[in-house]
Amino acid sequence: MTTTQAAPQQTRSATTPASFSPRMEILGRPLERSGEILTPGALQFLTELHDRFASKRHERLADRQRRRYEIGNGRDPKFREDTRSIREDANWHVAGAGPGLEDRRVEITGPTDPKMTINAMNSGARVWLADQEDATSPTWQNVIGGQLSLFDAIRDQLSFTSPEGKEYRVTAERTPTIVMRPRGWHLVEKHLRFVDARGQAGAASGSLVDFGLYAFHNARELVERGRGPYFYIAKLESSEEAKLWDDIFTFTEQTLGLDHGTIRATVLIETLPAAFEMEEILYVMRDHIAGLNAGRWDYIFSIIKNYRGRGARFVLPDRSEVTMTVPFMRAYTELLVKTCHKRGAHAIGGMSAFIPNRRDPEVTARAEEKVRADKHREANDGFDGTWVAHPDLIPVAQAEFDAVLGDRPNQLERQRDDVHVTAADLLNVHIGRDITEAGVRDNVSIGLRYIEAWLRGLGAVAIDNLMEDAATAEISRSQIWQWIHQDQSTAEGTRITREWVAEVMQETLVSFERFEGDRYEDAAELFADVALGDDFPTFLTVPAYSRYLVDA
Repeated sequence: MTTTQAAPQQTRSATTPASFSPRMEILGRPLERSGEILTPGALQFLTELHDRFASKRHERLADRQRRRYEIGNGRDPKFREDTRSIREDANWHVAGAGPGLEDRRVEITGPTDPKMTINAMNSGARVWLADQEDATSPTWQNVIGGQLSLFDAIRDQLSFTSPEGKEYRVTAERTPTIVMRPRGWHLVEKHLRFVDARGQAGAASGSLVDFGLYAFHNARELVERGRGPYFYIAKLESSEEAKLWDDIFTFTEQTLGLDHGTIRATVLIETLPAAFEMEEILYVMRDHIAGLNAGRWDYIFSIIKNYRGRGARFVLPDRSEVTMTVPFMRAYTELLVKTCHKRGAHAIGGMSAFIPNRRDPEVTARAEEKVRADKHREANDGFDGTWVAHPDLIPVAQAEFDAVLGDRPNQLERQRDDVHVTAADLLNVHIGRDITEAGVRDNVSIGLRYIEAWLRGLGAVAIDNLMEDAATAEISRSQIWQWIHQDQSTAEGTRITREWVAEVMQETLVSFERFEGDRYEDAAELFADVALGDDFPTFLTVPAYSRYLVDA
């Protein structure tokens, strides 16, 4: 466990009332040191966030549903006419990097448990994406434990001893700048119940809980240490959703006594609708935004989700064939770099899924080769930094960015005036490759193994020498669903039906090495629901969370 420390001092009197009205109720079980995070002041701050922004969150989610319905019924997304003036006005720029974010050439991503937090802080990366979203299974323990890990790491007081007795401590002289990623708007936190002013109760917003607890406890401490409260914002689909976050940032700064613009966000462009509103997102968050990130795996999932019922011409082949050089991915990333540099924002590349294996030099060499090529392309396309998921890949990625950047912290001065991306380019999903039986079996195997681990509380899982998280699992199950409903067949001639995939699932389950406490039966039940059912859940994590991760 992490070392026990004194409870944090509450320095924001405006958020620490003399008598706390418990409209944010704790339903989760008490955890070690959870009282240091779920303080009266923090709960009051969460209450104020929900009072002001919970209803707007619901409005934005309703907008998402409407947009998906329109795309599903034949109305393609396009660049907005009502915001054309924003795109054509060359005179505005964003706030850009805050202290500690000037050079982001290599960022490491990962969950926030104590061991992974220490590994990230010792990694040598410039930035750590402290992930409470796709790389974290949102068990109550992980939600609160992640906040404790961050609290301790920021104050240089984090240590961890493994069950085997191995001790972990932060030893690096220079630690990465922390950028925390809260859960997306679609997720709830059912271990906290918000009671509004009218007495109506419901689950708290996962986004507001993750953001609110981190900002409340750490914002001032980070500023005093020469960094700042920085956030990766996930799953946005519109500039209206971005404006909601910007309003939350402004309210938080006012409430916690921070200067306007202290908070900095990096927005992941990982949904198809957001790709059509990059400039608008930058504009509405211009006082608080540092850059955009090309969230490649969720972006592929978004393409499949939005066009799953639009006919065979929108069917993608095996996941392994959907690379960063296919037309729609190339268009999306080039547009992102051009848009960011036009407005003074960082463009951050995505994560190659290949990871090394310290016990297998051949696997490691192959992973390094793939990552090197990926980062070479990103650096030469104009990206200012990139992601890796494993510390051993930091030197590989950094070498490619060093070769382009030299001593410069970024390449914001590089304007991509040669890039001209149309709506048709963003929707050009024709790849000309096949669906293979191996591709079907890989999706089933990856989906089952990832979900099984997720149900045990693991959000980032190494499977077949690839780093899988919730986004890659979404691709696996959504491709199966689309292939079935679009009456596809494999290159070998096998028709992809529910019945055949169910047989593949059983064959795959039998092939797994079982162990005490595994969750394969639950994983199979969930995978069947989200991949083989008539309905298509917008996110597999929504039913999975409610069914399996909420404490009774």
